[in-house]
Amino acid sequence: MTALLAAIADDYTGASDLANTWRKSGLRTVQTIGVPADKEAFGGIDAIVVSLKIRSAPVAEAVSGALAAEALLREIGVRHVMYKICSTFDSTDDGNIGQVTDALMERAGQGWVFVTPAFPETGRTVYKGNLFVNDVPLNESSLRHHPLNPMRDANLARILAKQSERPVRILDVQTVAAGLGACREKIQSFSDIRPSIIADAIDDAHLDVLGRLAFETAVSTGASGLGHGLARAALEACRSEDGATSGFQPVGGRAAAIAGSCSARTLEQIAVAEKRMPVLRLDPECIVAGSGAVDEALAFARRHLEAGPVLIAASASSEAVAALQQKYGRMETGHAIERVLATIALGLVNEGVRRLVVAGGETSGAVVDMLGIRSFEVGEELAPGVPMLRTFGQPGGDLAMALKSGNFGGPDFLPEALSRLA
Repeated sequence: MTALLAAIADDYTGASDLANTWRKSGLRTVQTIGVPADKEAFGGIDAIVVSLKIRSAPVAEAVSGALAAEALLREIGVRHVMYKICSTFDSTDDGNIGQVTDALMERAGQGWVFVTPAFPETGRTVYKGNLFVNDVPLNESSLRHHPLNPMRDANLARILAKQSERPVRILDVQTVAAGLGACREKIQSFSDIRPSIIADAIDDAHLDVLGRLAFETAVSTGASGLGHGLARAALEACRSEDGATSGFQPVGGRAAAIAGSCSARTLEQIAVAEKRMPVLRLDPECIVAGSGAVDEALAFARRHLEAGPVLIAASASSEAVAALQQKYGRMETGHAIERVLATIALGLVNEGVRRLVVAGGETSGAVVDMLGIRSFEVGEELAPGVPMLRTFGQPGGDLAMALKSGNFGGPDFLPEALSRLA
C-alpha cells in the first residue's frame, strides 16, 4: 500500500511528536532515523516520518538533506510531504525554514505553500501572523533565551521573509474560520505571486481546515498541529483497511534518563525527579573543558542502576549557558555537551539499560545517532507530543525510548515516563 503521508522532520524529538500525532489519528506510522535505505520496507504503512538533524544546520546542508529525503519519499509514492518544524519556529534570521520550504516547493512545482507552527494542544497559536506561546508573544516567552535559536520576533511573516525568496502572505483567522471556500478564494487572490502563506490557527477546528487544504497540494511546512489536520484529511481520502496498529511491547531491564535541555520545563522536571530517583547533575563547564564527565556519570549509574532508574543531567539555566557560549563559543559548547551525553547513553546501554528517556531535541539527536538507531515503532502517548518508541533490530536488544522536546511534558514526566515504558 502506498503511504498517504510523509514528513521530513528537522530534529528527532519533533519527529516523534509528529509520529505520535499521526498514530493517534489512526495512521500506521513509522519513524526513521535519517533517509531510509530500503524503500521496500514500508508495506502496509500509512505514514512515514523521516528524522533529520538539520534545525540548526547551515542552509546548504539542510536543503540537501531535505531534498534527499523527499526524493526517496516520492519514489515510495507518498502523496503529500510535510516539512516538520518546531511549534516555536526555532529559526533565527540565519535559519533554514524558508530555504528548505522553497526547495521542496520548487521540486514539487507547487504554486503556494502553507507555513504554520500552530499547535493549540501545546499552547502554540498563530494570530495575524504572530506566534504565541501560552498566550504570550514568542519574543516575550522563555524562547527568547533559547541557547541555539533565540527567538526575538513573534512575527512569522517577517522572519520567513528574511529566509525565503518567495513573497510571504497571511491567511487570517477570520478567513480560516469561514471555511474551505473562503480560504480557497483568498488563496486564489495570492496565486499570481506563488507565495508562502503564514496560516493563522488558534484552535483545532482551524487546523482541520488547513490540513484539508494542504493535503490537496504536494508540500506543506508546519508543526504537529498541521500534521493533525493532514492526518484527518488523509483518513477521509483513504482510510487504512484494517486500521492502525502498534507493535510496541513493554521492555524490561534497567532504566535511565538523560537531560541536556536547558528549558524551564526540563529544569523543573529535573528538580521533581530528584525527589523520586538518584540524580547526577553534571557541570556543563566541566563537560566542555573535558574533565572526565563520562567516567563520573557511568560510575554513578553503576552504583544505582540495580535499585532502579537514574537521571543524568547536564541542563543549566539560560544565563549559565550564555556565559559558557561566551567563553567557549555557541556551537562548540552545544556540540561538546551533546557528544558527552551521547557517549554516556551508549555506556548506559552497555550497562544493560533498555528503557531510556532523553530530554532535549539536540541531545536526543546525538543519542540516537550514537546508538546507531535507524527506525522506531511508535506506541502510545506519554505526554502531548511525546510517544513511546521501540527500536527493532537493535544490536544487543531492542530499546524502549522517549525523546522529549525540552518544553514538553508535565513536572513529573521523567519518572512517570520511565515507569510507563516498563
